[in-house]
Amino acid sequence: MLLEGDNALVTGAGNGIGRGIADALEKEGAKVFRADLAQADLSRPEGAAKLAEEAIRALKKVSIYVHCASPRRQESQTIKDVKFEEWREMLAVNLDAAFLISQKLSRHMIAEGVKGRILLITSLHAESPRNLPHYSAAKAGETMLVKEMAKALGPHGIRVNAVSPGVIEAANAYGDRSEADELRTARLVPLGYKGHPSDVARMVAVLLNDELSAYVTGANVRVDGGLGVHSWSFDHE
Repeated sequence: MLLEGDNALVTGAGNGIGRGIADALEKEGAKVFRADLAQADLSRPEGAAKLAEEAIRALKKVSIYVHCASPRRQESQTIKDVKFEEWREMLAVNLDAAFLISQKLSRHMIAEGVKGRILLITSLHAESPRNLPHYSAAKAGETMLVKEMAKALGPHGIRVNAVSPGVIEAANAYGDRSEADELRTARLVPLGYKGHPSDVARMVAVLLNDELSAYVTGANVRVDGGLGVHSWSFDHE
């Protein structure tokens, strides 16, 4: 029971990686407030603020915040294809909401004397462009936000980290990737297979545990089967 006694807010918890994380946190003893599009519109600042307030009201003291929410995206949307509305929605749900909710919950943690933990689910896209400018930019922003928050909140006993998943089974992220693309991607993974949401969730639970990861903050941990060790463009075999 790595997280017994913790109270956690998890966004994007309706399916895929977010759902796997919420399930894992509950299994490890945390009380979890699950949020997805049906509960909160994170594309709007007021939606993010309302969600943070609802989590505090429901959990009393929030000690963990995991941000996994992200709009669906179409593979190979280059700068020529992405509409400004898609750009804004992607940055709003990923980066703006992460900032607004982290700000509100970190202030809550400090006021309540909670030794809190914040974790953002970022992506290999933060460092490797893959014809998704809006998604890559949002994830790069989240990655730097983690470092900024770790520096500012460390003196208050709040740890902030990120996890970058690789190719994850059933993440339901890509709308138009073919079976051939999926198989080609799996062949690029040094371990030889795609991951499962539970692979990401287990690492998240470890990073949130204050014994196993007590001295870890400002880190971005890859859970990718080794995919990030080389250029992961699908044009290379």
